Amino acid sequence: MNRSVHLAIVVAVPLVAALLAAVARRRPPAARRIRVALAVAIGSNELVWYGYAAARGWVAPPHGLPLDLCDVALWLTVYTLATPRAWALDTVYYVGLAGSSMAVLTPDLGAPFPSYPAVKFFAAHGSVVAAILFLVWSGALRPRRHSWWRVFLGVNVYAALVGLFDARYGTNYMYLREKPASSTLLDLFGPWPWYLLGGEVLGFLLFLLLYLPVRTAPRSRPA
Repeated sequence: MNRSVHLAIVVAVPLVAALLAAVARRRPPAARRIRVALAVAIGSNELVWYGYAAARGWVAPPHGLPLDLCDVALWLTVYTLATPRAWALDTVYYVGLAGSSMAVLTPDLGAPFPSYPAVKFFAAHGSVVAAILFLVWSGALRPRRHSWWRVFLGVNVYAALVGLFDARYGTNYMYLREKPASSTLLDLFGPWPWYLLGGEVLGFLLFLLLYLPVRTAPRSRPA
């Protein structure tokens, strides 16, 4: 993928979030319409992808299921946009920003850009990051104090369940059995299973770093 195109996508994600947040702050009644529009756009994009993948035989259970953490973050983001809840933002703030942002920065496309699968990859992950940043920057919701460790524990419980599924059916959801084919930060930690331990430490640090800017924020509440 062309580096300049990739850089433009990376820059566009927070820029779009900042512009939408500015509109929401200047026109508070528009905030809900923006949230609903984002929820519909993100959810529709994903449903179209499911249809596209199913038509090509890529969805063949146990393979092709939406069990990766980014899939969970995406649908939880849709839910949070449509029905703001403190517990939901606590989760998407950390999981979405730590996970989906890494996907945008170090994409595992599996198809050449600008093919539809590659474009969809950036649209899905980039829109999740932009939506979460919009919610935070518009002041709609804030993650609660000390929420990072609760979400971190929850992610580990989910990863353990997915790991059991992978072991039973030979799948590789959440890259628990094999690293991505493309270059990622996991490459720094060596082969399996050591990259899992390195990823655990990296996730812990990312969650903690994300908590620092909001550690004095008030409890989350709907806008």
